[in-house]
Parts: sequence; C-alpha cells; structure tokens
Amino acid sequence: MLEEGGHRAYFVGGCVRNALIGAEVSDVDIATDARPERVAALAFRAGLKAIPTGIAHGTVTVVSGGHAFEVTTFRRDVATDGRRAVVVFSDDVAEDAARRDFTMNALYAAADGTVIDPTGEGLADLAARRVRFVGEPARRIAEDHLRVLRFFRFHAWYGDPVRGLDPAAYAACAAARDRLGRLSRERVGAEMSKLLAAPAPAPAVVAMAEAGVLERVLPGADPRLLPELMIVEKAAGVAPRWLRRLAALGGEGKAWIDTLRLSRAEGKALAAIREARSADATPAALGYRHGVEAARDALLLRAAAGELLPEGWEAAIARGAEARFPVRAADLPHLSGPALGAGLRRLETIWLASDLSLDREALLARLGDR
Repeated sequence: MLEEGGHRAYFVGGCVRNALIGAEVSDVDIATDARPERVAALAFRAGLKAIPTGIAHGTVTVVSGGHAFEVTTFRRDVATDGRRAVVVFSDDVAEDAARRDFTMNALYAAADGTVIDPTGEGLADLAARRVRFVGEPARRIAEDHLRVLRFFRFHAWYGDPVRGLDPAAYAACAAARDRLGRLSRERVGAEMSKLLAAPAPAPAVVAMAEAGVLERVLPGADPRLLPELMIVEKAAGVAPRWLRRLAALGGEGKAWIDTLRLSRAEGKALAAIREARSADATPAALGYRHGVEAARDALLLRAAAGELLPEGWEAAIARGAEARFPVRAADLPHLSGPALGAGLRRLETIWLASDLSLDREALLARLGDR
C-alpha cells in the first residue's frame, strides 16, 4: 500500500531484531516517510481500516488481513520531559533511527528482506548480544526515563549474561535512578512484568539492585533468592512465571500491588503465593487451599530457600486441587449456627492434616474426639 503510493516503508524494531535471531515475532511495526494523513488516505483507498492511534507522534494503526500494524512516520524529537516527546516528521531514516532507544532496536528491513542498519552498530551489537543505547546513553534516558527499566529488561531477554551489561549504559541508568519516580505506575508495572518473565532474569535484576534502581521501583525488594529460584525452576522443568519471581523478591505484597498497578487477578494471585508459601501444609493441602499455580510457586520458592521438593509434589498438588471436602453441613444435623461452622472447620483441618486421605465416615467418627 505504502510503496505503491510512492513511499518508502520498512519493517522496524522488535520484529526485525527477533527475526534476525530466530526468536518469535509478535507485533510487526512499520516505519515510513509518508505523513500520517497520507497513510490514512492510502489505507482508505486500499479498503483497509485506519485508526489514528497516535497522530501527534506520527502513528496510524492499519488493519490488514485481520492483523493490526502500527505505521509510524520517520521522526525526530525536538523536546521531551522524560515521559512524552514533541516530534517533527522527517524524510530521513537515519534521523528516525537516532531517536530510538537501543542499537539492536534501530534496525529496519525492506520488503525484499534487505536489512538497513542506520547507526552502523545494530547488527554487530545484536550478534554480540550487547544491549547499548543509540548515541549518548544519558541523552536517550533524558528523552524517556522508562528506558532505564527497558535497559535491564532488554538485557534479561537479549543480553549476554557472561559478557555482562554495557558499562556506559549501566552507569547512565544508575545516575538516572531518582527520575523513575516520575513514571506512571502502569508503565513501571508493565516493564517489571516483562523483565521477570524473561527465561533467566536474575542477573539483570541483581544488577538493578546494585545500581540502586530496584529499590526505586520496588522498595524493600531483595534479589538474593532469585538466582536460586532460577536453578530450581530449571531443575524442575517448570516454565517461567513472573508473579512467582516477583514473590521471590520479598517486600510488602499489598504495597507492591499498588506500586505496580497489578490487576485484581494478579493481586489475588500474588497474595495466594505468599499465603501458600508461609502455610505449614502438605503439597496436596496447598493445592486444595490455594490452587495449582500458587501451590506450585510456593513449593518452588521454598526449594529456592533450601527446602527439598517432596517426592511426587506436582501430582500431589493436582490431587489436592481436584479434591472436594467429603463432609457437608447436612452431615451434621445436630449442629447449627456458629457451632456448625466450627464443626465443619475442625473436620476440614483434620482432613487436611491426613493429607486428604480420610473419607466422610472416618471424619464424622472424629467429630466427637476431643
């Protein structure tokens, strides 16, 4: 559509980076010299839906074949407050690349697959798994303070854990840590969830702590358990789960729910992990009380802290999650009101202590035992 309209158009950013390293591509973004109004007009002429998602910043979302593509005009920043930028449109792809965050994200690809590296550093940095800012790190961070968190997140996903973090970028992030308080909690929460979902985020999170960044976004966080959790997860063959990693950082759960603007479901899940971790119960009882995910996370966190995973723990959790307490209120016709509730709770406690093995008759026989 864009090229037939006489314009240049390139795939850009994450889709190019991931395609080059063989990683999964989710969103496909397009950069062009066409102005937003022109993009919308070409889309209308082609019978495609155009949504003005960010006209002021040059972005039009074009829906084609059931897929949404963000089409953004080449641009350069002329002013910024660390959160939002004022841009002017450009005809130069090099100017567009110069305003991007990391060299590995400033890669473009033409429709025929030709890769364009305007900074001259993106391909080499990607091959070396080296996360570096485009140009001067402090300037890139001043344009958007969220780039401090993005630096650690991208290192967790794409950096070389042996080589370590780029020294200049790391120093600039540490120097800018006090600016993170100006960011919205939604943006911080989104970055932290993506970082902790990386296959092995521990080195990046430890580096965040050493730079004083982690304390700014998660007061009271302690990353020391996280490396051990990575080892336990790998040994158990368990998939990453970012809320489990968040729980490993300790801290005050209720405060972090607000700090990261977690959803109601995420907040409940985090609370369930913390409660299950502190409970003195068998894996089956944990599965019954807290569900499969919270029980699994709790036992993995305990293992990271030095406990042994019980034999057959995953099967026991599943058994507990599927179990149903065999006694009902109708089984205790001689009790009512608070006494009924107390009787049911006592029998449930006995049942859980038996590792969910006692049946209805055995439990009812225990009711009179004091």
